[in-house]
Amino acid sequence: MTIFPLHPANHASPESLQAFLAQCRAAAVKDGHAKLVSISLAVGALDPLAVLESIFEPAEPHFYAERPDIDSAIAGAEVTVAHEAQGAERFADVQRFIDDTLAHTIAVGDVEAPFGGPHFFTAFAFLDEAEAGDAFPAARVFVPRWQVARAGVVTTAVANLLVTAEADLALLAQRVWRAHEKFSRFSYRESAPVAGAQDPNYSTQEAGDYRATVAGALKRIAAGEFEKIVLARAIDLTLQQPLHPLRVLNGLRQLFPDCYAFSLANGRGQSFIGASPEQLVRVSRGTLATAALAGTTGRGLGASEDATLGAALLRSEKDLREHRFVLDTITGRLAQRGLKLEYAPQPGLRRLANVQHLHTPIHALLPENVRLLDAVALLHPTPAVGGAPVEAAVARIRELEGFPRGLYGGAIGWVNARGGGEFFVGIRSALVDGARARVYAGAGIVAGSTPEKEFAETELKFKAMLGALCA
Repeated sequence: MTIFPLHPANHASPESLQAFLAQCRAAAVKDGHAKLVSISLAVGALDPLAVLESIFEPAEPHFYAERPDIDSAIAGAEVTVAHEAQGAERFADVQRFIDDTLAHTIAVGDVEAPFGGPHFFTAFAFLDEAEAGDAFPAARVFVPRWQVARAGVVTTAVANLLVTAEADLALLAQRVWRAHEKFSRFSYRESAPVAGAQDPNYSTQEAGDYRATVAGALKRIAAGEFEKIVLARAIDLTLQQPLHPLRVLNGLRQLFPDCYAFSLANGRGQSFIGASPEQLVRVSRGTLATAALAGTTGRGLGASEDATLGAALLRSEKDLREHRFVLDTITGRLAQRGLKLEYAPQPGLRRLANVQHLHTPIHALLPENVRLLDAVALLHPTPAVGGAPVEAAVARIRELEGFPRGLYGGAIGWVNARGGGEFFVGIRSALVDGARARVYAGAGIVAGSTPEKEFAETELKFKAMLGALCA
């Protein structure tokens, strides 16, 4: 990526912007390759989700991810450049697209600010291949036309445009200038009311018998086919009026401030939304962070009951064994690439609004020969959403569950121009499509699991999502 020593705030006129774009077009002509031009500007404090909601268009792709616990959120909409991939090499394919795009990128403005510069919003489905009718491909990455992000008290707006050798500079300058004016003094637009949340008139339908599915998996475990398999349920919800995915998401982020609130829209009216507690991997300033999250119990009505449930989880042989499967797989895969990992010998508790999990954070310095998407490819799918051994378990999931997962259990996140970024696992989620939604929840099945207890665990996980969609 080439960074020009030009700051938009110091050259704030349509004429100077057009002169800059003329330089970019000249570079495109010289290289024989279109240029991604990225203009970053620190702006007044904005709520990225409110911005996205105020300009929401069902026919435009968008991406949103937030970690309220660290006051961090990023949103982007519309598409400047995009790429799709499938198959076992989809992670490497996406990385090649990112590298090629950055090799032809020109950036100006507050590029070094938090969330400055172009970001590549990425979603990898659970499986390497998509099925006919899936809402999202096996892998998709795009750079948005506009992006707004908040890190603490700093808000950064980014405009991205593609400048070709034949580009209409006046039109491009006008488009960027309008965006500059909008984000300099953004006015939230009150969108039209959309029903869905707080609509009691809905129906649900679930295909299959989850208890029987779990019982069948336990027979395979007893036969030695695998040690653990994660099986999900999918409930199809039909409401009287269309849902607004971002309004549902706003309710989820308030219910789960320590989870990743997220929304991905495919531009065809479908959005995959959720509040995931599971970090897949984060890379920042050369340090990798991930975590093992497996083993679940409920929350108590009071402090004493809550502590009793948590203490029982920490002593549960079945849950500790399930957690160890996840931890050993994550650390084993990363150690193969030379990472020296740091983590506690015993798991702690991670308490969410409706459940609590066994949790082990993991950290390591990232070697120069390992990049963020390398780590994503190594870790996905973890035993927390697949099973152990992962290959044997994943090979049976589609057969046993009876429905395509799509992005459920997939890897969702972003990569910046410096190689940093963050990915989380697409669980505690729903695919929203107008007045319909498919809601997902799963549980890890190991020796000692019982169909009734696993069904009850998924009911706990469904509760919050169904409440946000139809309470």
